[in-house]
Amino acid sequence: MKRRDFLTGAAVAGVAATGAGTLAAPAYAQGKQEWKLVTTWPRNAPGVGVNAQRFADYVTAMSDGRLSVRLFSAGELVPPLEALDAVQSDTAQMAHSTPYYWVGKTPTLNFFSTIPFGLMAWELSGWLYFGGGQELWDEVYAPFGVKPFYAGNSGVQAGGWFKKEINTLDDIKGLKMRIAGLGGEAMRRLGAAVTLTPPGEIMPSLMSGAVDAAEWVSPWLDISFGLQKAAKYYYMPAFHEPGPALEVTVNKERYETLDDDLKAIIQRAAQASAGESLADFTYHNIDVFDRMKKEYPEVEVRTFNDEILQALAGATKEILTDLRARDELTARVHDSYMDFNRKAQNYQNRADLPVLQMRRFLTDMG
Repeated sequence: MKRRDFLTGAAVAGVAATGAGTLAAPAYAQGKQEWKLVTTWPRNAPGVGVNAQRFADYVTAMSDGRLSVRLFSAGELVPPLEALDAVQSDTAQMAHSTPYYWVGKTPTLNFFSTIPFGLMAWELSGWLYFGGGQELWDEVYAPFGVKPFYAGNSGVQAGGWFKKEINTLDDIKGLKMRIAGLGGEAMRRLGAAVTLTPPGEIMPSLMSGAVDAAEWVSPWLDISFGLQKAAKYYYMPAFHEPGPALEVTVNKERYETLDDDLKAIIQRAAQASAGESLADFTYHNIDVFDRMKKEYPEVEVRTFNDEILQALAGATKEILTDLRARDELTARVHDSYMDFNRKAQNYQNRADLPVLQMRRFLTDMG
């Protein structure tokens, strides 16, 4: 793939008296309406599918049923990677997913999901809520007729499951790997053959040999999907996903017809889901990792060495430079994100990083 190729690439008001405009009305009765929420996740998948259902339930409960949300998991209404198209076309009014699944529409969306060597979960939420990130995100999605809301984060992800060790750059060349986002482009530039499959197809691809390696999320989801049965080398942490976001996207025309309180309910339900999903992932990743070492002793945890990380960082720098040159809006998003990323690094060198290191003085005492 050539270096620049990846860059190319609400209730209806006045129902009877004033008409319903150009939208086909979703199900409604006596001032109540039902919206469809599609997801890219298998039903009840830990962390993602479950939190999508929680968001739907929050909106329904907080609105006292005035806006009920019915969830359709991946493939039940539309294929998983057509969820955003469904919201654009009003086939569904909402989707629960992650922004970098839609980089075919605009690669700028990578910044609102995750960037290799970029912001951690709590830093990303800080940028979105208070650093101008949400306003830029709205601007990026506006041409597609959707409104985005930050709806969660998995925290630091894992680098993936590999059938062989990755010790040198030569080990990456020709490697068939399922990997999402700009991390996939970085691996491609180092010679890997990269593919992106929907979550439900990761395990079959790894088992069949269609891919030699695959990243999904982190210990909780990876073990629940059975990836440890297909490969034994588990690389942690991910260079490419330090804090990837989940999103709820809403058909903007639908959203604008909602009463203000219903708009606020969607916003606050997404915010509540964001905090809950990170807590969900944090607890269960810690718990599953602790048990993983006992229940799956054949799994060998590895860390990418400095030579490989330096090469991946260099490839990431090239990708971001190319991405920034794409257009004026992408440049503004890039500059805002990267400026906060630099400030965060300076701060964390004196804050979270030392605290994590000094904690061992207590935990090592047993």
